[in-house]
Amino acid sequence: MTKLLAIGALAAGLAFASPAFADTDVKFALDWKFEGPSAPYFVALDKGYYKAEGLNVTIDTGPGSVAGISRVAAGTYPLGFFDINSLVKFRDQNPDKAVKAVMMVYDTPPFAIATTTKTGIAKPKDLEGRVLGAPAADGAFAQWKAFVKENAIDDSKVKVENIGFPVREPMLADGKVDAITGFSFSMYFNLLQRNLKPEDIKVMLMSDHGLVLYGNAIMVNPDFAKANPKIVAGFVRATIKGVQDTIKDPEAAIKSVMKRNETADEKTELERLKMSLRDNFVTPWVKANGLGDVDMARLSKSIDQIGITYEFKAKPKAEDVFTAEFLPPAADRKL
Repeated sequence: MTKLLAIGALAAGLAFASPAFADTDVKFALDWKFEGPSAPYFVALDKGYYKAEGLNVTIDTGPGSVAGISRVAAGTYPLGFFDINSLVKFRDQNPDKAVKAVMMVYDTPPFAIATTTKTGIAKPKDLEGRVLGAPAADGAFAQWKAFVKENAIDDSKVKVENIGFPVREPMLADGKVDAITGFSFSMYFNLLQRNLKPEDIKVMLMSDHGLVLYGNAIMVNPDFAKANPKIVAGFVRATIKGVQDTIKDPEAAIKSVMKRNETADEKTELERLKMSLRDNFVTPWVKANGLGDVDMARLSKSIDQIGITYEFKAKPKAEDVFTAEFLPPAADRKL
């Protein structure tokens, strides 16, 4: 009887410690550096939300919101945070690599064109006759052709220079290019650090100029998802809790980022986080429907929009690039 009780206690303890599995190692790749908008993942880590799901999560920086998709496809990272529009193209180009998005994070993408007031560029058409600096791996530049189409820009009149991420804002600040592409919350605060004043900076969100696209989402390797559905669901569930906490208290959340990036300026990263929460995380649709899901009709329309300037071999359907099967109930995803 004593042995049976001991065995029962041990089993109960194991069940309590890990509802589905025990300390499973999971590597997760961000799109970029440890900056303000990455706070939700570190909040989930520090508050033990991943641990409560039996996950030992490692979070790494990434090479950009486009290039990192191949890391998930190869299984180098079973989970990653990258641009869903680039995933649409990736799926078309690699039909045998069925990477899917499982949680939408940026309901409105931060894709933007940044310029300075002294250039006189006030609307998309004003880019004609100018020099646009754009890193090849930039998620915003990946939408350039659709942006051109929607705004009737004659792109033969725009000189595009492929520049590296580290020199993007310095080149704009120094007047070596007239405008740059990138994420709004990256370019704006990077330009402030180049001694520009807020009134010197103009940021045009592509979503305000005809694009219905979604932004970055959490993606999963298909083989990993098939073999470990509970792990994927647990990761998504814990991440949503991290997002909810970050929205409630960004001042506390930014502390989790600063622990991993001590050279960053906390004030800047807090403002960067608040900007991303306002413009990208918390939209009217998210307020009404909760975090993580998508409007499949809008996603389908966004794929059509990509197809305006991208020639599909076999256009993916919305269901090919996003699944809600790993999301918790809507009630648990509300703000």
